[in-house]
Amino acid sequence: MDTSVSEQLASALLHHGWMLATAESCTGGMIAARCTDLAGSSQWFERGFITYANEAKHELLGVDNALLAEHGAVSEAVAQAMTLGALRHSQAQVSLAVTGVAGPTGGSPDKPVGTVWFAWALPSDTGPTLGAETAWVKTECKHFSGDRAAVREATTQHALATLLQWLQQR
Repeated sequence: MDTSVSEQLASALLHHGWMLATAESCTGGMIAARCTDLAGSSQWFERGFITYANEAKHELLGVDNALLAEHGAVSEAVAQAMTLGALRHSQAQVSLAVTGVAGPTGGSPDKPVGTVWFAWALPSDTGPTLGAETAWVKTECKHFSGDRAAVREATTQHALATLLQWLQQR
């Protein structure tokens, strides 16, 4: 990833006085690693949750087991629950979550390899700047091509670049 995206993200979060928390499944901590590659990231990066297994999503982020059973881990509902759970279980004001099928196996006709759900949560324009109950949430599904490494890299880049876009609009 272009370091300038990480640097711009850092600058935008610092400008707003907000901290970031990440909730990652298919990227296994790559997003948090990109953030903490920058010196001084402790000023704007609060924590990262690596919740690869469904039980981890439930235990660490509070994702309801019924939601996982009904929609599956790779779904809009679970991505949204993950990002809101990251806010609830941290001191951050901004969060992002990713859950997907990086491959080379694990895909299905409904969710082929390369399918990734994203969710971002930012403080509401009208509410306080702290807490999942007042968060503005945006979700998106993307389909990336390539091998496991390519899917994970594309996911990491898209998650951070899109968060930067949302922050720049505030």
